[in-house]
Amino acid sequence: MEQSENKKAPQPGPEDELSRLRSRIDVVDEKIAELLAQRACLAKAVGAAKGGINVYRPERERAVIAHAVQKSNQDHSPMPAESVRRIYTEIISACRALESRPSVAFLGPNGTFTEMAVIAQFGSAVDLMPCASIDGAFHAAESHTAQYAVVPVENSTQGTVTRTMDLLLSTSLVVIGEVSIAVRHNLMNRTGRLEDVEEVCAHPQALAQCRSWLASHLPNAKLVSAASNAEAAVIASKNDRCAAIAASRAAELYGLAILAQSIQDNPHNTTRFWVLGSHSAGRASGVLTKTAVIFSVPNRAGALFKALEPFERHDVSMTRLESRPARNGAWDYNFYVDMEGHQEDENVARALKELSDCASFFKLLGSFPAGADVC
Repeated sequence: MEQSENKKAPQPGPEDELSRLRSRIDVVDEKIAELLAQRACLAKAVGAAKGGINVYRPERERAVIAHAVQKSNQDHSPMPAESVRRIYTEIISACRALESRPSVAFLGPNGTFTEMAVIAQFGSAVDLMPCASIDGAFHAAESHTAQYAVVPVENSTQGTVTRTMDLLLSTSLVVIGEVSIAVRHNLMNRTGRLEDVEEVCAHPQALAQCRSWLASHLPNAKLVSAASNAEAAVIASKNDRCAAIAASRAAELYGLAILAQSIQDNPHNTTRFWVLGSHSAGRASGVLTKTAVIFSVPNRAGALFKALEPFERHDVSMTRLESRPARNGAWDYNFYVDMEGHQEDENVARALKELSDCASFFKLLGSFPAGADVC
């Protein structure tokens, strides 16, 4: 009897601990499912209250995501901020679709970096409308075939996307959001053998961004331009002698094998995209905002200085200043300016008023939430 009383109780083993932890995860998952259902019901109620008008509010969505990331950091969550951002983007996307599923035009076909920008901005619950050109994406949104368009604005190594800049001069659309995508170029073909490659097909900017790698590894290959990298992947999927430069998603979509990853010459290569729509973006507490304009000035000494001086006087910080030929045959230029702040902010409004008063041409492109970290 005494020996029996002195026996120690069996200690829980690894399997017991694993079972306990999994049970706790099951309880948490049930709470998450319950809260998601509550959020979905609230989203439907919000949609009914708005009457289906302006379902997509980029400034509100950015504020919700920023708050989620901040709360995660305050709670010392081991989950990276980018993971929290992506999860909440998809939650918002699914809830938004309960009100109305947005349609978005972009430079196609599927598998382009522009498509990646659409998903990064809107989430997966969106109707994708690939277009054959940037012009086509503009036209789709202008004609209301699509509600929004996502177009490339500038690349960190190749500079401004000039076709987008030119189309912004005459479009009725306004800029309502921006998103930056890290460009990771991959070489891919149908056979999976580098020795089969006689041609490399890609968008001209992608060919330029991979110039050094191509010269080193495929010096004799013919370089062929395509309307987009995804279009190049389609071409490569039909020709064993051709390789494409494209995103990894294109390899999955078109049945190609990746021969080399991240062949871009600049490892920090990034492209910035703008979201275009027919309604302006508002302001939201805690969300950084930008405003973009186009203007030109008379061709006389000091005209550009006079136009820009109000920004310094009203404490408005410019984040970009570029020029493009006005194409009127008179050697005039249009200037594109991005600045910090919303057009309704008092200091920004005053600076814009003074700029427009002295400009020979002025167009407000829109105010929008500043882009989050590179995706």
